[in-house]
Amino acid sequence: MKKLLVIIPDRITDVVEKGEYQPNYYNPGDLFDEVHLLLTNDDQPEIASIQHTVGRAKLYVHNYPDDLNLVTKHHRLLTPFRLKKWAKPGIEIARRIAPDMIRCHGVDWNTYLASRINAALGTPYVTSIHINLDENPVRRFKGDDLTPAQARQNAFYEYLETEALKRAHLVMPVYKPILPYLARKGISRVEVCYNILDGSNLKEKTDYRIDGPARLLYVGRLFAEKDPSNIIRAVAAMPDVQYTIVGDGPIRPKLEELVRGLGVGNRVTFRPVVFNAELCRMLSEYDLFAIHTEYFEIGKSLLEALLAGLPVVMNARLGQPVPELQNGIVKFVANTVEDYGKAIQELLANEERRAALGRGAYRMAQAEYAPAVTERKVVDIYKSILGAHD
Repeated sequence: MKKLLVIIPDRITDVVEKGEYQPNYYNPGDLFDEVHLLLTNDDQPEIASIQHTVGRAKLYVHNYPDDLNLVTKHHRLLTPFRLKKWAKPGIEIARRIAPDMIRCHGVDWNTYLASRINAALGTPYVTSIHINLDENPVRRFKGDDLTPAQARQNAFYEYLETEALKRAHLVMPVYKPILPYLARKGISRVEVCYNILDGSNLKEKTDYRIDGPARLLYVGRLFAEKDPSNIIRAVAAMPDVQYTIVGDGPIRPKLEELVRGLGVGNRVTFRPVVFNAELCRMLSEYDLFAIHTEYFEIGKSLLEALLAGLPVVMNARLGQPVPELQNGIVKFVANTVEDYGKAIQELLANEERRAALGRGAYRMAQAEYAPAVTERKVVDIYKSILGAHD
């Protein structure tokens, strides 16, 4: 009877509503017989809505909320004691569960709690990291002109992140751009493990002919760093091109206003929510994947497009380039209307070039990011940890 404890900072109910969970997300390889989800919030998801994330395992959900009051009261001498005191009841929850291993996603209160459970009970834990927190901070603030409250919050989470990571059996960044953050933190037990994607629904694009209007696709959150405005403007000048934007976020109203102002509401369509299984199935039906992102990442939606063999047009980000993308598998452009327009028109006009870009991406992605490849790697890591602690 193998038990896994997954400590999660996210509100699972929100993830379910977006349709982003895939089978065995929390139990790859059906390795565990019991999976216990411990949420560092008060969310109460329905078991039936997430049973598929653990496969055949018996699923349990527990809550142990974080205490954000500790952030506002941060003191370099007192915070370590206050955090350890906060963690004690969480340790007792883990003691009752008696897991063989702990899995975390991200580096937050959840991973700090895992580190304290490890210190008290010896339970090994691993965590994946899904973003470079120095480049795109979630809890911290960037810049030199910080308010006292912002500086205090930065100091609190710098401490919490370091404590959370330093006892981990392994830290698993989901792409190489996260490595500089871990190097700064002095974390050496590191192995890049790409996201395990939906192998049952991803379909290879085999036909690159265009019959009727060309179909372009965007997938991602809609906020300033991922603003597709220049792509919309480029598409507006192409009467035979349709653009579907899948995703939601704070700039969606601005983008919808732009579409109305350009008079292309019949060709630019917004779909705020598409369940991941449907999205994976429909990728191969499109002609181009056209996105803008300034994030230092190779995100899940981009990996899915590459795995489907969908040709990708995207901007060369303003900062350091993403290592995984420097191999010809995407068409890079400047984030301007002119450059997007030129690249899109050239690819749509040339089936051979379009197919070569898509097929080249497919071959490389299948070798590195195919669900069977990435799942096998994670399962082997879990097995090695379980074997070492039997």
